[in-house]
Amino acid sequence: MRSLVPGAALLWLLLTAFTAAPEAWRIDRAASTIDLSVRALGSTQTGRFEDWGGDLTVDPAAPERSRATVVVQVRSLRMRPASVTERALGPGFLDAERHPVIRFQLRALQPLGGGRFTARADLTARGVTRPVSFPMDLRTEGTRAQMTGGFAFDRADFGIGTSGVWNRLIERQVTVRVSLQARRA
Repeated sequence: MRSLVPGAALLWLLLTAFTAAPEAWRIDRAASTIDLSVRALGSTQTGRFEDWGGDLTVDPAAPERSRATVVVQVRSLRMRPASVTERALGPGFLDAERHPVIRFQLRALQPLGGGRFTARADLTARGVTRPVSFPMDLRTEGTRAQMTGGFAFDRADFGIGTSGVWNRLIERQVTVRVSLQARRA
């Protein structure tokens, strides 16, 4: 095998140091949450997804290279009272039977300073994918990382609850709040 000349070796080391892939982290589901809220009939209805999974890659030295994919099982949504959950999962809203998952794909982080970023992601619900942008915090310390943020979307953009009397009784804006805790894999 031919050896690299000293200048080429240094260039190769610099290129691989700056292009190394972000590391995989394991999401701690017990310490993480995905919540939603929507105003309906004059009050705020809240819920939590209980069954979901995902992949997270974080580069503490270059957090803007971090990526995440989260796949939520729609049927795991829990709201109070139970009748609200049933309606939310039904064909007029999330339609869990025909669309069993919601997918969130973090595409980019734009640094704002101090561990704050603008997250750019794709959200897929009911077979429709739309971009979302929102503020997010990313903190890493040793082998632990935490991503927190929230975004709002217009449910009509995804065909959620767009017909019938409920469409007028439930506000169109849905807010999702995410807190992911992770450890280096």
